[in-house]
Amino acid sequence: MLQRGYRVRFLVRNITQASQLIELGAEPVQGDLSDPIALDRLCGDCKAVVHAAGIVRGASQADFDRVNVEGTAAVIASVKRQPHPPLVLLVSSLAAREPQLSWYAASKRGGEECLRRESGLDWVILRPPAVYGPGDREMLPIFRLMARGIAPVAGAVDARIALVHVADLVEAIIACLLQPGAIHQTLSPSDGEPEGYDWHQMALIAGEVWSRKVRLWRIPDRLLDALAAMNLAQSRLLGRAPMLTPPKLRELRHPDWRVDVDEVTRATGWEPAIKLREGLEQLRNSAL
Repeated sequence: MLQRGYRVRFLVRNITQASQLIELGAEPVQGDLSDPIALDRLCGDCKAVVHAAGIVRGASQADFDRVNVEGTAAVIASVKRQPHPPLVLLVSSLAAREPQLSWYAASKRGGEECLRRESGLDWVILRPPAVYGPGDREMLPIFRLMARGIAPVAGAVDARIALVHVADLVEAIIACLLQPGAIHQTLSPSDGEPEGYDWHQMALIAGEVWSRKVRLWRIPDRLLDALAAMNLAQSRLLGRAPMLTPPKLRELRHPDWRVDVDEVTRATGWEPAIKLREGLEQLRNSAL
């Protein structure tokens, strides 16, 4: 947006960690989602608010709701306090499509409902699938293992998974902000593969990119179940927020995370530019 001539303001807890954005010309607002004064400074006198803050780790539904639901409600409240409330774009998750699967999925759906049914505002909801590319922390470990010849699989090897490169996701966000056709729509961007990828396809593409055979390793269910249960028990004793828990396993084992990207294209004109092969080639050239 800065390159398009717009002013950009962003919320940050620690300004010392935001030097790159500040150097690009973005204006920092120090605070967090529990700080109404900071939120009012963030949302004041603007055309649109992009709410992408959230958590992906937790040991209970309450842990996730505290940020993904209550934090979203706090942003909405601040927007409604403005004389001319801006458009709100919520970056949710494809997991919100299946809220029964996990605490995270339920919390993302809860945040959506706050905006969709209770706000009375102009809004757009984006549900990206698995995001990868620069800054990614979730998919990168898997791609690093693929570069070494192994693809760990937590669910079925023929499960369908949609992917989107972070650069394409950013362009989709901008398109939704600028195109009126996106208002009051819940949209899911992806890299445009209508059937997504199964693990055989991802391993084949990764093998071609890194010029080696990538073997699938179907992690035993009992092993994952035991690790998830142990993580949850330890987290409640030690106060740590785990990633792998029994609810998260249900989400990982879901067989169908396909996306129809045509809905985004019809609403905004946006089309994805980066397929998985090109995205992995970029990762390879960056030395992961």
